[in-house]
Amino acid sequence: MSISKTYQPKQAEDKWYSYWMENGFFRSVPDEREPYTIVIPPPNVTGVLHMGHMLNNTIQDVLIRRARMKGKNACWVPGTDHASIATEAKVVAMLKEKGINKKDLSREEFLEYAFEWKNKYGGIILDQLKKLGASCDWERTRFTMDPDLSEAVIDTFIHLYKKGWIYRGIRMVNWDPQGKTAVSDEEVIRKEVNQKLYYIKYQVSSIKYQDLNAGDANQSNDLILDTNYLTIATTRPETIMADAAICINPNDERYTHLHGKKVLIPLIGREIPVILDEYVTMDFGTGCLKVTPAHDLNDYELGIKHNLPVIDILNDDGTLNEKATILVGEDRFAARKKIAVLLEEAGSLEKVEEYKSQVGYSERTNAVIEPKLSMQWFCKMDEMAGPALDYVLKGDIKLIPEKFTNTYRHWMENVKDWCISRQLWWGQQIPAWYLPNGQHVVAKTVEEALEEANKLQATGSKLQASDLRQDEDVVDTWFSSWLWPISVFDGFKDPNNEEISYYYPTNDLVTAPEILFFWVARMIMAGHEFRGEIPFKNVYLTGIVRDKLGRKMSKSLGNSPDPLDLIEKYGADGVRVGMLLSSPAGNDLMFDEGHCKQGSAFANKIWNAFNLIKGWEVDERLTNPNAVTIQWFNSRFNQALVDIEEQFKQYRLSEALMSTYKLVWDDFCAWYLEMVKPTYQAGVEKQQIDKETYEATIAFFQNILKVLHPFTPFITEELWHDELFGERTAKDCCIVALLPAIGEIDARLIAEIEVVKTVVSEVRNVRNAKQLSPKDKLPLAIKANSGIDHKHYFAILTKLGNLEEVTFTNDKIAGAASFLVGTDEFYIALEQNIDVDAEKIRLSEELVYLQGFLKSIESKLGNERFMQNAKPEIVNNELKKKADAETKITIIKESLSALSA
Repeated sequence: MSISKTYQPKQAEDKWYSYWMENGFFRSVPDEREPYTIVIPPPNVTGVLHMGHMLNNTIQDVLIRRARMKGKNACWVPGTDHASIATEAKVVAMLKEKGINKKDLSREEFLEYAFEWKNKYGGIILDQLKKLGASCDWERTRFTMDPDLSEAVIDTFIHLYKKGWIYRGIRMVNWDPQGKTAVSDEEVIRKEVNQKLYYIKYQVSSIKYQDLNAGDANQSNDLILDTNYLTIATTRPETIMADAAICINPNDERYTHLHGKKVLIPLIGREIPVILDEYVTMDFGTGCLKVTPAHDLNDYELGIKHNLPVIDILNDDGTLNEKATILVGEDRFAARKKIAVLLEEAGSLEKVEEYKSQVGYSERTNAVIEPKLSMQWFCKMDEMAGPALDYVLKGDIKLIPEKFTNTYRHWMENVKDWCISRQLWWGQQIPAWYLPNGQHVVAKTVEEALEEANKLQATGSKLQASDLRQDEDVVDTWFSSWLWPISVFDGFKDPNNEEISYYYPTNDLVTAPEILFFWVARMIMAGHEFRGEIPFKNVYLTGIVRDKLGRKMSKSLGNSPDPLDLIEKYGADGVRVGMLLSSPAGNDLMFDEGHCKQGSAFANKIWNAFNLIKGWEVDERLTNPNAVTIQWFNSRFNQALVDIEEQFKQYRLSEALMSTYKLVWDDFCAWYLEMVKPTYQAGVEKQQIDKETYEATIAFFQNILKVLHPFTPFITEELWHDELFGERTAKDCCIVALLPAIGEIDARLIAEIEVVKTVVSEVRNVRNAKQLSPKDKLPLAIKANSGIDHKHYFAILTKLGNLEEVTFTNDKIAGAASFLVGTDEFYIALEQNIDVDAEKIRLSEELVYLQGFLKSIESKLGNERFMQNAKPEIVNNELKKKADAETKITIIKESLSALSA
C-alpha cells in the first residue's frame, strides 16, 4: 500500500477517532489491572474550547494514553459543570429574546427552559475536545446536576448542617449586581483600574467657627485645611448617603478639636458623629475616613465596634434605593457622575484627582462587585482545612510544581467561612424550609421537613406541608464540584460500590493554579470528610496561556486564536506538540502560532522518514554493513527511554516531549537513517538494503511510534497500520500497544558516536568554508590522542563525510585544513593550499576561548566552598574538563607554531 507524499491530518483524525470509539479503546471497567484514573476539571456547560482548555486537556490526554500503553486500566472521566451564574445569565438572555421575563415564570417553568438550553448547547465543548484527540471514557460523562450528583449535594449539605458546620446569618458578602447573587471571595478578580479620587467637604455642625480661636494656643491650626469643614477623599461619592460616621485617629493632632463633634453629610444634611479609632492611617489621604457600614467590609467591622447604624442604599441590581433620598433609581455609576456635579454646585467638592486602585470584578459576569450585607448560608472551613493542609505538607498529595505549596499553606492557614448560597434558580435548591414563625429546618424532602418542623411546634399544634416555604436559593456551583471525584463514581449513593473502591483515590489532577483553593483544596477537604482519604495523589498545575507580548489570551483582547481553526490548519498532532513544547508545569505559556507550525513540521518529518523506509527493498545477497550503527541507535533509544521516563515521573512533560522530539528528528532521522540508507541508484524503483538493517530499522520505527503516540496519537495510529509492519488485527492498535521496555545502554558507544557525528559536521564545515562540492571525495587523516578506536567507525565517517579514505598520522600535516574533536586532531589535505593567515586567526580565536574556559574551571576548582559542597562526580567532571582544555590548548599552540615555521 502506497501512502501519500505528505501527511493529511484531517483524514487520519476523523478515521482513527471513530475507530477508537467504535472499538471501545477509551472504555474502562474494573478488572485485575492497576487502575490509572483522571477526572476532568468539568468545563462550564456554557463553555466553548479556548486555549486554556487545549493545554489542560492535551496534558491529561498525554498522561492517560501513556498509562494505557503501560498496561494500566486507564480511566478518564469527562463531564460538565452546571455553572449556576453563567448558565442562568444565558437562559435569561435567551428568554429576553423571546420576549419572556424570568419574573413572569415559576421556578419549574424556568428550569424547563434552562434544561432545554443545556440539552441544546451544553455538550459543545466536549465534542470539541474530541477534535483534539481526548480519549475520555465518554460513556461515563457526568453533569453536576445529574440526579445522583444533585442528591449527593443535598446529602452533603444536611450532613454538614447536622455537624454544625453550615449555618445561616447576615454577613458582608461580595454581591454581583448583574447576576444578582452573592459570590465567593475566590470568584472575585482584582483588577487595577484608573479611577477618580473625590475630595468632599463635610461641614462641622456642632462647633462654631469662632470657637476654634479660643482653643489651645499650642494647637497646630495650620494643619487644618478648612477649619469649618472636614475633607474626606473617596473613590465612591455615590455612597455618602449611606455614611454612618467620620473616623479619625485619636492621635492625630490636626483633629483633636473635633473629638465628640458631628458633621453634616453634603447634599442631604444628615448629621453623623466623628468617631475615634486607630484603624485610620494618619498619613493616608486627609487622615479622615468616611464610615459606610453597609458598603465596605472594613467599615462594617468598624460599625459593629462603634455601634453604628447600617444604611443600605443600593438595590440588588446596583441602583440607588429610597434610603439614598437623592438620585433614587439611578445606576451606581451614573449616580457617581451626577453626584460629583451636585457636590461641585453645592461648593462641597474641593478637588478631583486621578487615582489607580484595585477593584473587584465578578469572574462570571465581569460586573464590578458591590460589598453588601446579606442573609446567606455559610460553611465553616476551619476544621476541614487542617487535614487538607496536612495531606499536602506530608506529601500524601503532591503539588506540581512544589512552589505552590507555600501559596496553598497561606490560604489554608487563613481560611474564611464559605458563602455557599446563591440567589439563583439554576442549581441545587437549598434543603431548608421556613416555618411561619421564622424558624427553619433542614431536611431532604418536604415530608421530612414537616416532621422536623412539627417537633418545634407547641403541643397540639400541627403544621401542614403548605405552611412550609423552601429556601429559594441554590448552593454555590463549587459545592457540587468539590464532590466531583467521589460523586462521578457514585460514592455517595453507594459508598462501597465496586467502581469507587477500584478507581478512588484517583491518580492525577490537571488544573489551573487560580482554582487551587476553591476547587482543589475543597476536593481534598471533601475527600477527607466523606471518605477519610485523599481524592488524588498528584496535582499538576498548568500555567496561563499568554500571547507573545505576555498578555493573557482572551476574546476581549482579540489575541486568542480559535483552537479549532488551529487544528484545521496544523492538525491536532501539530497543535498538541506546539502547546506542549513550551508549557512547563506551573509556568505560563507564551503561545506563538509558530509552535503549532513546528508541531506540524514534526509530523511531516515523521511521515517523510516513513516514506523513505518504504522506498527500500531487501536484497538477500547483501551483508549488513551497519552493525555498529544499529547497536548505537539501540543504546541511544534506550537512553532516551530512561530520560523520558524520569521526566514523566517528575511531570516535566515539556521536557519529555523535547527528548522524544530530539530522538526522532536528530538521532533517528538526521543521523541513523543517513548512516544506514542505501546508496542511491538511478532508475531503480526501490533502493536495495540488507535484511538485517531493514528489519532493525522497521523495529526501531515501530517502537518510535509507541513513544510518540501519547503526544501525536493520530499520525502514529495511521502509520502503525501500514502494511510495512505486517497484517494487524482489529484490536492491534498503537493506542493499546505496550510501551517498549528499557534495554541495555552502551554509554561508551553513545559517547564515541557523538565524536563521530562531530567529525562529520566539521568535515562538512570545511567543505562549506572552502566552497567544495559535496560530491568531491576528501581524504581524512587522524592524529589520535584519545583512546577512541576510530577504525571502528571508518565506514560511517566515509559514508557521511563522503571521504575517499581515512588514515592515521603521527604528525601534523602541513598545509592541510585541521580541526580538533576532543583531544584528537583531524586533517584534510586539500589540493589548493590553505589560507595560512586565516587559519592562524581561527586557531588564535579558539585558543583565547579555551584559555578563558580553563580559567573559569580553575576558578571553580579553587573555590573552597565549591570543593566542600559539590558531589564527587561533579568535581571529577570539572577535573576532566580542565585536563581536556589543557590538552587542546597544547595542541593548538603546536599547530600555531607549525603554521609560523
